[in-house]
Amino acid sequence: MAARNDRIDVHYHAMNKPYKEAISHIGGIIRTPDWSRQMALEFSKRQGIGTGILSLAVPGAHFGDDAKARDLARRCNEDLAEFIAQHPKGFGQFAITAMPDVEGACESAIYALDTLKADGVVLLSNYNGIYPGQPEWDPFLKVLDDRSAVCFIHPNNHPIAPQIRKGFNDGIGNFLGEFLFDTTRAGLNILFNDVLDRFPRIRFILAHAGGTLPFFSWRLGEIMERQMTEEPWLSQYQSPFMTNHAGKITKDFVLSKVRRFWVDTALSAGPQSIGSVLQAVDHDKILFGSDWPYCPENMADDMIRALDSNPLLDDKLRQMIYRDNALKLFPRLATA
Repeated sequence: MAARNDRIDVHYHAMNKPYKEAISHIGGIIRTPDWSRQMALEFSKRQGIGTGILSLAVPGAHFGDDAKARDLARRCNEDLAEFIAQHPKGFGQFAITAMPDVEGACESAIYALDTLKADGVVLLSNYNGIYPGQPEWDPFLKVLDDRSAVCFIHPNNHPIAPQIRKGFNDGIGNFLGEFLFDTTRAGLNILFNDVLDRFPRIRFILAHAGGTLPFFSWRLGEIMERQMTEEPWLSQYQSPFMTNHAGKITKDFVLSKVRRFWVDTALSAGPQSIGSVLQAVDHDKILFGSDWPYCPENMADDMIRALDSNPLLDDKLRQMIYRDNALKLFPRLATA
């Protein structure tokens, strides 16, 4: 297969100076991988990435002070926007926000999307145990919906993760499985709060192949149709989704909502993962992701080789995953 240089990577992290400095002052162990603008340019060239959509990941911009979170989000977004202005086809940006300060997050998103022309926003799967889609998030979601924004959901540790780990083997890190489960919780909360229909113009990307959501989507639809529409489950497990769509809850209806999500292939490039994704997700909503630099470059190599050799993919579908699908979200890159 000929080498390519036009991949669009939607799971491409940054660790810029204002963010790294802020993290260094909060205490605890927060991983800060080596990153620089030059390193990003060189990585993209080596891996055939035409555009990397930069995002800042865990722990987010909020460390307990709303004003400081708003200031940090603004400085981080401005810093990346400056870099992107120098390489407008080579990079894009999912802007960080001041979440869980909803008012501040609205301010962050409006400035980043309207003034800095960010390509979307990045949200963590939870903030202090509060997941995307809770009612208090509605003003923020309206800001995104009004702008038909792309929203990248990246996993986070749950506050009770240390408690859970007490019953686990010490060698099982949260990044192995818990990140996937937390992404799944975020997707479920978006679904059950009926966000997909109440704010239909937001395009949600769930990292790492949607966590476990594609794998158990059939189970989800089956249970919702056969049990949750009947008593006592109907009364016991109330939600905006079940209320707003009363009388329409079938397995196929639920699966059609799951297909509203976009997913990336970061650490999910083999047939074991892609098999579920191809069954549960529209094929034009699968996007390439590397998770660099949190994933070292040899793992990015592995992911690309896995996609190139995946027996479930033909050349047309690989082209869609590597580039064409992303152009639907980021049409400005069509001439990259």
